[in-house]
Amino acid sequence: MENFGKLWLIGGTGDSVSLLNSITAHSFPCVVTVTTEKASQLYPTNPIITVQIGKLDKVGIQTLCHQQTVRGIIDASHPFALNISRQVIEFAKAEGIPYLRYERPRLISNSHAIYLDSFEELIAGNYLKNKRVLLTVGCQTLSQFKSWHEQAVLYTRILPKLTSFEMAITAGFPESQIIALRPPISLELERALWEQWKINLVVTKASGKQGGEDIKAKVAEALGIPLIIIKRPLLDYPEQTEQMSDIIEFCHQCFQG
Repeated sequence: MENFGKLWLIGGTGDSVSLLNSITAHSFPCVVTVTTEKASQLYPTNPIITVQIGKLDKVGIQTLCHQQTVRGIIDASHPFALNISRQVIEFAKAEGIPYLRYERPRLISNSHAIYLDSFEELIAGNYLKNKRVLLTVGCQTLSQFKSWHEQAVLYTRILPKLTSFEMAITAGFPESQIIALRPPISLELERALWEQWKINLVVTKASGKQGGEDIKAKVAEALGIPLIIIKRPLLDYPEQTEQMSDIIEFCHQCFQG
C-alpha cells in the first residue's frame, strides 16, 4: 500500500464510527466528513484520521477530493440522506474514483407494521385522521404535516438542538407536543413515552436497528399500536455492501498499483 492519498468516508452515523475503526485498524489514512460539530466528536483522535465539518455541495466535493487526493469513497451516510449520495456518485463516476456504498442491514419485515413508500403517500392518505400520532421521522420532514394539525394530535421527537426545535415550532407543533432526546432510546423509555402521551399511532423511518426501528416495532406490538414505517428511498448505487469484509477489501484495492 502506498502512503499517498486518503480514503473518504462520508460519515455522521454510528455505522460510520464502526467502519472507521476497522479501516484505521488496517492503517488506511482516511478523511471523514460530517455536517455538525456534535457528529465530529463521535470519532477517535488518530494521526491518520482527518475530520472535516460542514455540508458539501458539488464544488466542496471536488475541492475535498483534490486537496486530500482521495483514492476511494465509502458512503456511510444515513439511508435517507439521498442528496449527498447522488452528488458523490455523479462526481466519482466523472472522476473515475472508486465508490462503495455501505448500506446498514435492513430489518426483517414486520407483519404488524404498515409500510409506505414515501411521506407523500402518508400525507395524502387517511392514516393520521383523529389519531394521537408520534412522529419519529427527523425534523426535516415535519413541515409536510402542517395540514394535519387540525385533524390529528401530532407529537414529535427530535434531536436536542435549537435548530431542530425551531423547525418543529415552525411546522406548527406546540411546545407541549415536542420532546428532544438523543438516541439511543431504550425499550422501557420508548414505551413510557407512548403511554404518557396516550399515543395510538407511530410513524418512523426504515432506518434499521441503528435508528431504533427494532425497538419501536417491539413496543408497538406490545401495546397493540399501529406502526407506520416509511421505506428507504430507492437509489441506484453503483456498488453497495452490508459486509465489513467488503469494505476492507475495497480499501486494499484503492491503494493498489
